Parts: sequence; C-alpha cells; structure tokens
Amino acid sequence: MPSLNDVIAALDALWPPERAEQWDAVGTVCGDPRAEVARVLFAVDPVQEVVEEAVRLGADLLITHHPLYLRGTTTVAADTFKGRVVHTLIKNDIALHVAHTNADRADPGVSDALAGALDLRVTGPLVPDPGDPSGRRGLGRVCELEVPETLADFARRAAQRLPATAQGIRIAGDPERTVRTVAVCGGSGDSLFAEVRAAGVDAYLTADLRHHPASEASQHSPVGLVDAAHWATEWPWTEQAAAQLDEISDRHGWGLRTHVSRTVTDPWTAHAASVVPHPTDSPGAPH
Repeated sequence: MPSLNDVIAALDALWPPERAEQWDAVGTVCGDPRAEVARVLFAVDPVQEVVEEAVRLGADLLITHHPLYLRGTTTVAADTFKGRVVHTLIKNDIALHVAHTNADRADPGVSDALAGALDLRVTGPLVPDPGDPSGRRGLGRVCELEVPETLADFARRAAQRLPATAQGIRIAGDPERTVRTVAVCGGSGDSLFAEVRAAGVDAYLTADLRHHPASEASQHSPVGLVDAAHWATEWPWTEQAAAQLDEISDRHGWGLRTHVSRTVTDPWTAHAASVVPHPTDSPGAPH
C-alpha cells in the first residue's frame, strides 16, 4: 500500500496547489504522511455526514472539492461544527485532502466533468490559464451540442443528467431559443458573465446565479441562463477524480480502492412551487 505522502504527491501532480486562487485553502488538512492508504472516498463537501460515511467505509483518506477551513480558525473544539469533523477524522485515522480551485483550473477539471455529464463536446476553456501554452487549462469550458436543441430542452437535459436536488434547474431567457453552443462552469459562476458574452455562446450553465448579476446579464445579452444547484454541478468531478486516481494506482501497482460518495450534501432539502397569485391580483392590491 502507498503512504499518504505517496498519494498526496500524485494528487498534487493532478491538481498543483500553486494553481489555486490566492484566497483558497487547498491541500492536506489532517493526516499522518507515513500512514498507509488503502481506501479513498471522494466527495464534494467535508461535512459530518460525509465523514461518518468515510468511517463506515473504513476509508484512510477523504478527498473533497470544498475546503473545510477557508478563512482559518482559532479552534478545533469538538463542540463546533468543523471541529467535530476534525476530531472524527483524527480519531478514526482518516486523512483529509482538498482540491478546490486548483481542480477547477485543471485539465481535465471540474467543468470538464460537468460537460461530460451533459454529453457536451468541449472546445476550450472559458477563461484560459495564461500559464498553459496548450490552451486547455482554465476556468469553465466552452462546449458544443451534437444536435441543436431549445433552451428548455437543454435545461431538461441538465435536470436528467445531473444529480437530483431540491432546487432543480432554473432558466432565464427565451425557452424556445435555439442552443448550439454552451459555456459551463461548475460551482458559482456569475462572476464570468463578461467572458460568457465574449465567447458568443447561446447558453450558460452554472450555479448560484444571483438576482442582480443575472438580471443585468439578461439585459446585455440574449444568452440563455441555466442555473443548477452548486453541489450538483460539482459532483461529476468526484467520479472523474476517482477514475484519475484509479489509473495512477494501477500504474504504480498500489491496489487502492476508490469510492465516490453519493450522499447529497446540497443544503436545500425541499422545494415548494409558487402558487400565490400575481401581487396585482391579490385582495387589497392597488389598481
């Protein structure tokens, strides 16, 4: 079996930590570098429910996309949410490693996995990494559909191919607009609207679209917006990442067992469709 140090070296080759955003917190959170690693669990969020899944699985290493401590802390007391996570991991000899924006920028990265889940053909990054002469790394991906379809049909494709969440899929724009090219960005992507417009795509699929940026984007461009749940747009990466580690394990003869968590850690747990009449139709509304 490889040591944790061996596995981390392989992960850092896939997702070099120096390619993470300056504000990010990636790398190993806890774990003995000399400990043997036989079983690895991949997940999006390092929350208690996922950590307990790792314990039941007998995992030696948990690899997540989202950091546990993004802004630092002064305590890991077990009576705090994140402190309890740390205590559970250490008590059960489970290491935690994070690949966040360094995995977003990778080739293949988080948005490649998202495009693959939707059966889209990637033509290049939405925001190319200037340090990559091949032009393959960067944030987001620009993609083509094999056969054009309406924005409504593309949204239905996303609803069918991505993991189910309470939010489902939201659309902004003409549902009958023909979609041939799409930009995708796993996770929160409304900071990239300028790049989306410059790419000249017909639609943009991402997560966490806020009211004002989405409204302004709709006013400035006819691009259709497709808003999915944050967790759902990043979960396909866990399968891609597990397959990458499987290939490395096979090459080195490590015999690692990799697993992908299917625990839904999207924070929204239910959805109630709006049935209230339009405000101007309600009793007492001014006419």
